[in-house]
Amino acid sequence: MDTKQLADFLRVRREALAPKDVGLTGNGRRRTPGLRREEVARLADISTDYYTRMEQDRAPQPSPGVLKAITRALRLSLDERDHLFRLAGHPAPDRRRADDHVAPALLGALDRLHDVPAQVMTDLGVTLVQNDLARAVFGDLVGRESVVHRWFTDPAARAGYPVADHAAESQALVADLRAAAGRGVDAQALVDRLTRESPEFAALWRLHEVEVMRNRRKRILHPSAGLLEFDCTALLDEDRFQLLALFSPVPGTATADRLALLGLVGAE
Repeated sequence: MDTKQLADFLRVRREALAPKDVGLTGNGRRRTPGLRREEVARLADISTDYYTRMEQDRAPQPSPGVLKAITRALRLSLDERDHLFRLAGHPAPDRRRADDHVAPALLGALDRLHDVPAQVMTDLGVTLVQNDLARAVFGDLVGRESVVHRWFTDPAARAGYPVADHAAESQALVADLRAAAGRGVDAQALVDRLTRESPEFAALWRLHEVEVMRNRRKRILHPSAGLLEFDCTALLDEDRFQLLALFSPVPGTATADRLALLGLVGAE
């Protein structure tokens, strides 16, 4: 572990970021460039004292989990992430396997989306990061099972959708998973598991339908806000097998007003 180089690297990367780069509003003029240490700590969900000691070359070796959190907070590229891990005395994560590193470009776009639900997901339906409105609408999905697996194996996953939409949702999820597998995503383990656990999935998989979920209409039955109707758009980062999912209120419905109320409740 090269603590001095680690401290310098963290400081330089922090000072290179402006509040707007990470979705924060500026608080007047700043005496020093970049983000404050407490802002990085808050974004990484670690203590300000611990992060400060890292920058001052006084902290013990950080865990891989802490390094992943700092990677996201500082909007590091893959090369920068790998460098951070090596400076901290850990091997760089294996890029040949799917991991939870979110492309800085996707994080930057997510940072600027405050009035619509948005989240970054893998091609296999694992949610990596959400904005506040997405959590208010869908619940906290980060770190949970793939949405595809939960849809076909957990009845609770369907409770938030009108029954009339279930068949179309099933078909869309399977067709999108088939398209992901065709792009080279390692989906076999998920497919094998779902084939064993869900006859519905197995039947749909045999149809070989392929369609990327780029734009579609989605209806959500929220427990407190009622029916929410969204036009969904998926922006695909094919290099990282990730997508940014945006959920815009359907014009002419009550969704925008109900979403605004959800946002106020979440802020309180």
